[in-house]
Amino acid sequence: MNVHDTQVRQKALTLLRGGAKNADVARDLNVPVGTISYWKHLDRAKRGECPGAHQSVCPRCEGDLDETAYAYLLGLYLGDGHIIQNRSMRTPSLSVVCAESWPGLMNACESAMRFVFPNNSVCRVRRKGCREIKVYSKHIWCLFPQHGPGKKHERPIALEPWQRKLVDSHPWEFVRGLIHSDGCRMMNWATRMVRGERKRYEYPRYFFANKSDDIRTLYTDTLDRLGVEWTHCTRGGVPFNISVAKRASVALMDLHVGPKY
Repeated sequence: MNVHDTQVRQKALTLLRGGAKNADVARDLNVPVGTISYWKHLDRAKRGECPGAHQSVCPRCEGDLDETAYAYLLGLYLGDGHIIQNRSMRTPSLSVVCAESWPGLMNACESAMRFVFPNNSVCRVRRKGCREIKVYSKHIWCLFPQHGPGKKHERPIALEPWQRKLVDSHPWEFVRGLIHSDGCRMMNWATRMVRGERKRYEYPRYFFANKSDDIRTLYTDTLDRLGVEWTHCTRGGVPFNISVAKRASVALMDLHVGPKY
């Protein structure tokens, strides 16, 4: 390294030690930001200022798991969530895809992730027409043992005993997560003859659609325990849709779930 390079490096380190940002130093000295970051790392290592390895704590095994947030996040995961860890990733990630038209849902999903994983960062990845709410954690496998190769509807999905106990304690949060991922509240309509005149009637209805028999059963079993009446809404011989249309049951769903927003 020549004298000029040494002078530039020392000036960069002086600015960095003074609190300047890497990008600002790189721009001021016309040095690649990666080089600035490398110089900073070596300088901190030399002075013994590098942080140690991150001690990751499992929210369930070693921490205090937020059960309410987890029940909601579990519903979201079983609907639109997925877990990946490829060769280039040291840590698995949990992602839930949310449409741009539901900003409130994105906020609720991000909030649930932050409560379940209080020591991890949550980010939003922009996709076409949607956002991917994502969190990285070494303990995702422990919290979501339903993960496995292939699609969810092509493999058995069953809750562990500790998950079942948790869902039994927070059933509405679990149902809300399922509805917010693979369900909706909509207005249905029908016609009826009244005194010789055909009139149109509209009424609210909740739909839940999922290809997995096991996930649909988890949903309907929870509705049964909550006293919500439901029916299969078969389309083309395929029973993927679950309907809640009785007035009293819709009122219960409105009270505890409500439409997406």
